Amino acid sequence: MDDITRQEGEGAAISAISASATGTAGAAEAASGENERIPESGGGPAVGGAAEQGCARDAGRAARGGAVRVGAGILLSRLAGLAREQAVAFFFGVGPHADALTAALRVPNALQNLLGEGALSASFIPIYSRMLEAGKRDDAGRFAGAIFGLLLATAAAVTLAGIALAGPLVALLAPGFLADARAHAPGTPADLAVDRYALTVGAVRILFPMTGLLVLSVWALGVLNSHRRFFLPYFAPVLWNSAMIAALLVAGGRHPHPSPAGRDGLLTAFCWGAVAGGLLQFGVQLPAVARVIRGFRLSFSTRVTGVRQALAAWGPVVAGRGVVQLAGYLDLFLATWLATGAAGANRYAQMLYILPISLFGMSIAASELPELARLQASDGAAALLTRVRRALGSVAFLNIPTVVAYLAFGFLVVGAVYRRGSFNLADNWLVYLALCGYSTGILATTSSRLLQNTFYALGDTRTPARIAVLRVAISALLAVPLMLWLDRIPVAAIAGPQSGQRLYLGAVGLALASGAGAWIELVRLRSALRRHLPAFELPWRDDARILVLAAAAALVAAVCWRLLPRTLPQLLTAAVVLGSYGAAYLLAARLAGRSELTALLGRLPRTGR
Repeated sequence: MDDITRQEGEGAAISAISASATGTAGAAEAASGENERIPESGGGPAVGGAAEQGCARDAGRAARGGAVRVGAGILLSRLAGLAREQAVAFFFGVGPHADALTAALRVPNALQNLLGEGALSASFIPIYSRMLEAGKRDDAGRFAGAIFGLLLATAAAVTLAGIALAGPLVALLAPGFLADARAHAPGTPADLAVDRYALTVGAVRILFPMTGLLVLSVWALGVLNSHRRFFLPYFAPVLWNSAMIAALLVAGGRHPHPSPAGRDGLLTAFCWGAVAGGLLQFGVQLPAVARVIRGFRLSFSTRVTGVRQALAAWGPVVAGRGVVQLAGYLDLFLATWLATGAAGANRYAQMLYILPISLFGMSIAASELPELARLQASDGAAALLTRVRRALGSVAFLNIPTVVAYLAFGFLVVGAVYRRGSFNLADNWLVYLALCGYSTGILATTSSRLLQNTFYALGDTRTPARIAVLRVAISALLAVPLMLWLDRIPVAAIAGPQSGQRLYLGAVGLALASGAGAWIELVRLRSALRRHLPAFELPWRDDARILVLAAAAALVAAVCWRLLPRTLPQLLTAAVVLGSYGAAYLLAARLAGRSELTALLGRLPRTGR
């Protein structure tokens, strides 16, 4: 199941690269800055086999260059997001305020999911890019102006409605918090120190305007990506994260254990920082948009050329994404019925879980989709199958060692990232165990993303959506009994006696169900893809070989960990252990002659080119 942090922009990367890597001549002419420009893919029709190969090479370079820029932007954004979560953990730990913040950020994301991200990119970028390719830059500008106007009007209306209906929305998506509200009702003894329902409603009312700003930011992303400006739009969320961090630091100073009332104020400050960050994320892109766009005219009309086509494409994309987003909301819905701290613990674990998916899954998928589509159109099934196998090898080469690292050294990772201030030993254990549960699905999730793109290249968008529905349903069916069973087991049973709030393992049940659902999705995608490509098989044996290399590297790192003095700071310990693990894995891969290592190095940007 998905985490809210997926909504920062990389979901749109695939559509952006696909539209841009095919060589839009108008877009290439519009790109005035060489630092943000991707090599052009040829100015005219190919003549003969050599010309076709040249176009293919240029398209491949465009895809790789775009993927590198997107990957760099996502990396910086994710690092900033990680720093944000460190600040949240410092002041809130695993507790009621972290639960409320998790729910508050999730609720208004419905607007962002429907109007922005992949939905807007899939409907806006292809049409806008085709207009640029045809040399109709003024028409493209008017089209962009109409889409902006419609987004502005819709976002404003939905934002006002969200502010007015914040209470019912929170009750619908986080019904478990209503128990807090009942405990604080007049005439009822106050058994709870914090009313998560009231906190979440107040936070949602502040955060809805932020979501409207982020939707407009995705519009700017679409424009810039169509003009082959990849880095800035994916870097812009760094400003959003930085504003929230600054708000917490200014409001909280260096007090690691604020009172419940003090945390109420910190939560409010964080939300206002998020609004300011949304304004910064949108505003930083506007100068670049102004430099590349021509003929922009704000409009609210659907009669502008291309608008109705974009709206027609928008509907199916929203329907497909809705299944994925439902999984995220279902996670929140279930977590609110568990003991206090479950939603917050899942939030911290998902931040680490989603990092390799974003870096090692989305970036590879972004660069592969246009190439898969080209191969399907020109060279047929055999070449497509070879490309898919090679890409699956790259995904496994990066993600299998990540899974092993999280399982073997995740306690160190969680401690190094979060354990300071209000985040204590019991919090560390609960988040680590939840991370282990989510980690079981990392390889399946990243492999599934690639297979989904293979279906898209084959012109089949319905099969992945149907299988995604199955994944959500099975994950939910497994989650309920697992989380209720584990929610009876206190963290103290594993971590020893704990002070302060009593935590339980229910969050781990949600994580394990998510991992199981991911594998079911992958197996179903594999079976369905064989109807298009009968010779296709998942590379289980090769994955096993990579697992052996990762396990050997983990053994080396474990010995290193054992030899380190216990007095060494946890952050330094984690750096040494993970560094030795990474070095041992790369060395083992080199000695084993893994072709994925060479391919990985080939994806890195080269100087002098």
